[in-house]
Amino acid sequence: MPLLLEIVTPQRKFFSGEVENIYLPGTEGELGALPGHAPLVTGVNPGELRYTVDGKVEELAVGSGFAEVTQEKITILADLAVTDSEIDEKKVEEAMKRAEEALANIDGSDDAEEVAAIQASISKSMAQLNLKRKRRRI
Repeated sequence: MPLLLEIVTPQRKFFSGEVENIYLPGTEGELGALPGHAPLVTGVNPGELRYTVDGKVEELAVGSGFAEVTQEKITILADLAVTDSEIDEKKVEEAMKRAEEALANIDGSDDAEEVAAIQASISKSMAQLNLKRKRRRI
């Protein structure tokens, strides 16, 4: 019995189809799921998401979001989902550098939401760079 996976971002429905398994970066660590998994809802952290379709492992970088797991379906709502071929390493490195500089220039009067947004941007950039560099080594 296959598992239906749906990955949705604000920009598009990234993926919808049957998979054999999935591994995602949950808030409590990496979470793996197979058909028949116990139902749960969890947060998704920026990182690498993997799933298997017809014996082939697909990898992508995801941002923050949520995942709902049932015995037959997993729905992931994330603010980012990209494959290594969609990642422009130079642009991501530049964005990360700008975010790190902004974080370094923050003083105690800055808004906590602004700090969190900058940190989230850095985390998403790291997820993309890690995937891109991993794929380059393979």
